[in-house]
Amino acid sequence: MRGKRLVPITNILLPILGSILGSTLSGGGLICSGAEAAAPQTDARQFDNVIRPILAANCLACHSGQKPKGDFRLDQLKPDFDDEATCDRWLMVFDRVSAGEMPPKAKPRPPAKDVARLTDWISGRAEAAAATNPTQGRVVLRRLNRTEYENTVRDLLGVEVDLKDALPLDSSANGFDNVGGALHTSSFLIEKYLDAANIALDQAIANRPRPSSVFRRYVLKNQHPILKAEEKVFRTVGDGVVLFTSSHWDALSISDWWPEERGRYRFRISASTIQSSKPVTFRVWNGNGGMGGAPGHLVGYFDAPIEQAKVFEFVDHVERHTGISILPYGLPNAGEVDKIGADKWPGAGLFVRWVEIEGPLNDVWPPESHRRIFGDLKQVKSMTNYGDRFEVVSPNAHADAERILRNFARRAFRRTVGDDEVRPYLALVDEKLVEKRSFEQAVRCGLLAMMISPDFLFFHETGVLPKVAAAKSGTARSRLALDDFALANRLSYFLWTTMPDEELMSLAEKHELGKPETLRRQVDRMLDDPKAAALSKNFVGQWLALRDIEATEPSEILYPEFDDMLKASMVRETELFFSEILKHDLSVSNFIDSDFSMLNGRLAKLYGIPGVEGWEFRKVPLPANSHRGGVLTMASVLKVTANGTTTSPVLRGAWILDHILGTPPPHPPADVPAIQPDTRGATTIREQLAKHRQLASCAACHRKIDPPGFALESFDVIGGWRENYRTTGLGKEVVVAGRRMPYLKGPKVDSSGELPDGRLFANIDDFKKLLLVDQRQFARALTEKLVTYATGGPPEAGDRAAIEAIVDRVGSKNYGLRSLIHEIVESDLFRTK
Repeated sequence: MRGKRLVPITNILLPILGSILGSTLSGGGLICSGAEAAAPQTDARQFDNVIRPILAANCLACHSGQKPKGDFRLDQLKPDFDDEATCDRWLMVFDRVSAGEMPPKAKPRPPAKDVARLTDWISGRAEAAAATNPTQGRVVLRRLNRTEYENTVRDLLGVEVDLKDALPLDSSANGFDNVGGALHTSSFLIEKYLDAANIALDQAIANRPRPSSVFRRYVLKNQHPILKAEEKVFRTVGDGVVLFTSSHWDALSISDWWPEERGRYRFRISASTIQSSKPVTFRVWNGNGGMGGAPGHLVGYFDAPIEQAKVFEFVDHVERHTGISILPYGLPNAGEVDKIGADKWPGAGLFVRWVEIEGPLNDVWPPESHRRIFGDLKQVKSMTNYGDRFEVVSPNAHADAERILRNFARRAFRRTVGDDEVRPYLALVDEKLVEKRSFEQAVRCGLLAMMISPDFLFFHETGVLPKVAAAKSGTARSRLALDDFALANRLSYFLWTTMPDEELMSLAEKHELGKPETLRRQVDRMLDDPKAAALSKNFVGQWLALRDIEATEPSEILYPEFDDMLKASMVRETELFFSEILKHDLSVSNFIDSDFSMLNGRLAKLYGIPGVEGWEFRKVPLPANSHRGGVLTMASVLKVTANGTTTSPVLRGAWILDHILGTPPPHPPADVPAIQPDTRGATTIREQLAKHRQLASCAACHRKIDPPGFALESFDVIGGWRENYRTTGLGKEVVVAGRRMPYLKGPKVDSSGELPDGRLFANIDDFKKLLLVDQRQFARALTEKLVTYATGGPPEAGDRAAIEAIVDRVGSKNYGLRSLIHEIVESDLFRTK
C-alpha cells in the first residue's frame, strides 16, 4: 500500500466535502449580518432627534463635505446597521469616541451624557444587527490547521512524525491560523492530507521484525572530527576530549554512529567544565550537517558543571543515517585557540568524557502505535525482495474490520459513532477484500478514508438550541449550545492544540462535561498538564508574533553580539513568562509591567542583570532601574518588531496598538512611501517622522501610532538598551572589552512622546505607567484575542456585551490570567456555536 493513491476514495469524498463547505460557509459568520439578521429596525426618530444633533455639534465640521478629515464622511453615513460596511464604519466611530480620540484634543469635549448616548446607540444597533440565525452561529466550519493536524495524528496513532512540512501553509485571519474563515480547502489539499496519512500509517503499522536495540559507549578521541582536525583546538584526556572553541565546523560529532533504524534513542553525555570558575554551556544538535542550518533540530542547551562531571540524559527521535553534534557556547573561535594550541590554551573548555547511545527503544513489539489499530491480532511472516515482512491476518475479516474501524472512528472523529457512519468504510474494506487485497491492506484503505474524511479533518460543532441563550452575558442572542463532544474538542484544541484525551471523551459520552463544576475541574486539570505548554507556544507565538523570530537576521556589523542561543532564549523567556502568570493566576497587567521575568544567563547579560549564569531559566526579580518588565521590553518582542538593521517607531507603534491595545490603525495610503531609517547617522527616525507628519493625509494616524513606538526607541533591534543609535557612517568609535566594534556611536536616542489625549511620557517606564491607568483596555483586548484563538472565530459586533461581561467578572479577580481562561470557557461565546 505504500505510495498508492486512493483515487476512488478521493473522488467520493471531495463532492461530500464540497457540499458541506457550500452549505456551511455560504453567507455565515459575518460581523454585521445582512438580510438574515433578526435585528430590529433602526429607530429613525431617535437618530434624527438625538444622534444627528450630537454628530452635528461635535463631528460634522471636520467629517463632511468633499474633503473630510481622514477621508471619513459622517454626513452621508446612514443608520443602517444591516449593511456590513456601514456597520463597520459606525463601529469605527464607537472605538474612536470611546477611546477619547475624537473629537481631537484641540476641540471642545462633548458632554459625558452625549458621549454615552452616542456609544450606547451604536453598540445597541450593532448588537441587534448581529443577532444571527441560531442555526448558523458565529464560528464557521473550520478544519484542523497544520499544527493541530500533526498533533492529532500523533495522539491518534501514537507516532512522532513531522507532517507539517507535508502540508501547505495555513492562512491567518484576525492574527491566528485556526480561524475558520481563513482555513480554505481544495482537492490539492486533500491529496496532501492523503500523503500525510500514508506517511503516518507507514510509521504506525509494524511490518518488520523487531529492530535490535544497540547500546554503545563511544571513544571520543577516535572520532573523525578529532583525528582529522586541521587546527589544534582539541585536547585529549584519556578517551575523552576537551573542546575549547565554539566554531561550528569543529563541533564534536559521533562519526562511529550511523543509525540504520529511525526511532527513539536514549543519549547519555558525561561532561564538565575545566579551567573556569563559571559553567560552560553546550548545545546538542540532532541531524545531519553538524551545527549549521542543515536538516535537523536543536535538542537543547545544557550547563556543564565545574570540574565534577555530570551525566546529561535525554531521549530523542532520530531519523536514519543522521547523527548528533556537541558544541560549546561562548568560547573563542578556532583561529584564536590554534595560535597557542589546545594543549597550552589557558581558557575555559568543555570536557566531554564519553557519550552513550542506546536504541531504538521499543519496550514492546509490535509497538503501541500498531496495537492501537490492530490490537493483538496475529501477524504472519512472508518473504519479499526487501527481507522478511510481517502482516496482520484475521480468521474473521469482516467482524475484526468492523471492530477496528469502530474503535478507530471514535478516536479519529472525536465523538461517538453510529453504525450508519461506520458502514461506508466497512463496505470499502469488504470491497478491497473481494479484490483479493490482504486483510491489513483492506483495513488500511478504510483507515486512510477516515483520515481524509470531513469528520476527521473538520470540527463538527453541533448542538441544541437552548431555552435561554447567552444568559450570562446578558444579551438577547440565541445560538446553538455545543453538545458535550463539540465542547470537549473546542476545550482540548484551545488548551492543548490536540484531540481530547480519554477522560474528556468519557465525560462527553456521559453528558457530564457541560456541567459547570465538571468543566471548571477539567480546565484546571488541563492547565496543570504538561500538554498545556502548547497554549503558551501557539497562542503566545501568534498573539505576540513570536513566530516571526526567524524572519530577520540582525546585521553582523551593527549587532555582532547576536547569536543563536540568544534567539532561542528570547522566545523561551516569553513562553515561560506566560506560563508563570497562568500557573499562579497573576494579573494580566504583568504583561504590561512586571517586577520579575524568566531569565537565563544569556538574556541576563543582554539586559544587564547580574548574578544569572548558564542556560537554565529561572524566575528573576528585576532591578528597579532595569527598564524591563512585561512583554513590551522583552527581547523577543523587540526583535520581531524590528528588521535586522533598524528600528521603526511606526512598526512598533502599530504593533502595540494592534497586539496589545486591540485598536489596530488603518492601512497607510498606497501612494505614501515608507520611511527608511538612516543607518549612516545623518538623521534620526524622529526627525524623519516629523517631516512625514507634515503631510495632512499622514498626520492623523501618526499622532496615534508614533508615540508608543517612540517609547520603545531606547531598545535596539535585538532588545538591548541603548542611549545612542548604532551607525555605519557618522559617529564615534566604540570599544567593548578592549575590542573595537564594527559599528559607530551615533545620535542620541529620544524615547519621549505625547499620547493623542495630551499625556506626556519621558521614556518606556512612564509609558507603561500610562498604559496601566486603564488596565481594562488591555484586559479587553487580551480577552478578544483569547476568544478568537479559543473558538476559531473572532467576536462579532453583537458580542461586545459578552466581552465586557467577561472583563467585569475577571476584573473582580484582579484580572488573573487563569481566571480569565475560566471565564472565557464558561461564557456563552465559548459554549455556543
